[in-house]
Amino acid sequence: MQEFYKKALYAFVLIVLADALLAIVLVDRSYLSQSLLPAQEGGDERAMQWRPGFTSTPWDARTIRLDPKAKDKLSFDMNLPADGPDPNASADLLARDGKGRPALVDLSRYSTVSFVAKCAPANSLVFVTSIFDEHVSQAGNYLTYPPASTYFSCNEQGVPVTLDLTRLTIPQWWFDTVHRDLSRQDYTLDRVERLVFGATAQSPRGAPTHVEISWITLRGRDYRYLAWLAGLVAAGWIGFGAWFFRAHARAMLASVDTQLKKDLPLVAYRQLTLEPYRDKEKAAVLKFIATNYTDPELDLEGVVAATGTNRTKVNDVLKSELGMTFTSYLNKLRLTEAARLLTEKDGTTVAEIAYSVGYANVSYFNKLFKEEYGCTPKAFRTLADQQDPPADPLQEPAAP
Repeated sequence: MQEFYKKALYAFVLIVLADALLAIVLVDRSYLSQSLLPAQEGGDERAMQWRPGFTSTPWDARTIRLDPKAKDKLSFDMNLPADGPDPNASADLLARDGKGRPALVDLSRYSTVSFVAKCAPANSLVFVTSIFDEHVSQAGNYLTYPPASTYFSCNEQGVPVTLDLTRLTIPQWWFDTVHRDLSRQDYTLDRVERLVFGATAQSPRGAPTHVEISWITLRGRDYRYLAWLAGLVAAGWIGFGAWFFRAHARAMLASVDTQLKKDLPLVAYRQLTLEPYRDKEKAAVLKFIATNYTDPELDLEGVVAATGTNRTKVNDVLKSELGMTFTSYLNKLRLTEAARLLTEKDGTTVAEIAYSVGYANVSYFNKLFKEEYGCTPKAFRTLADQQDPPADPLQEPAAP
């Protein structure tokens, strides 16, 4: 059994290490992070890219101007008119496929967008995600795209901004424009075509404004990796459990078989002790114990009184003949007989067997039996039933 437990320990440690490594890899992969700039040049035609653009309404290129040299950020200048209606002026990130055509991007796995916003002078801007809705949107006409939006501020030093993409708001004017029910405020980010960083009613008017939006990064979690982790860990431990119980049963069966074979000579020896010894004292001691071990009241003093031998002589006999103390030998005889009865008498209860071999306390018998055979009497009986009964060492072989 020690060899089995050693293997089980190695397997347990291996599974723990494998689970830890798997958890490190899959948990790390579950954290999503995507930088939107700089846009990748060339590469796979199927790859999605974000390209800088701008919006100005009424159309006037002088209202907003992008810096074409800025590759890793949105850098633009705005000069909003001092009077008149509020213009729709913004710097945009446009989703494009590998061939430069408009694309719809699934951002539903991302929960936040973070960036650093720097403005001179200080400004209040709006962030908008233009989401294609197949029921009302017209391709390329962003006024028909639900504009889920929120606001942020910036200054000359730069403000780190993190926006919750799950808590954006679609303004009322859009519902009025497309004649849609105002109660339908829900949205999903599974078909996004444009990200907008634009002016608001509180943006400076009649004076040039410079804006830089850098380190634009989407972040989120892909819980499919955690589901895979849970599934693989569960499968690994279920497999380990199945192997453990099957291997444990096999190891216990082998252990019981070994113990039975080991105890058979003792059974034979107990029968042989009924034959007279030349040393009458030794013969008397061994014969008395071999014939009275089932007596619950039997103890060393009883052997001394019955055989007329002193305590030292009794212990010397058991030590020289069997290498055991009186208590060890007595328990060995009782437990060996109990093991035999468990394998041969299926209709007899454990308690009845315990009483028959000299134990008045069944719990104490169970404790000693488990220490001797490594399993309870009931488990021993089950395991013994799975193997052929051991041959009687005293039985003469059959004649050919």
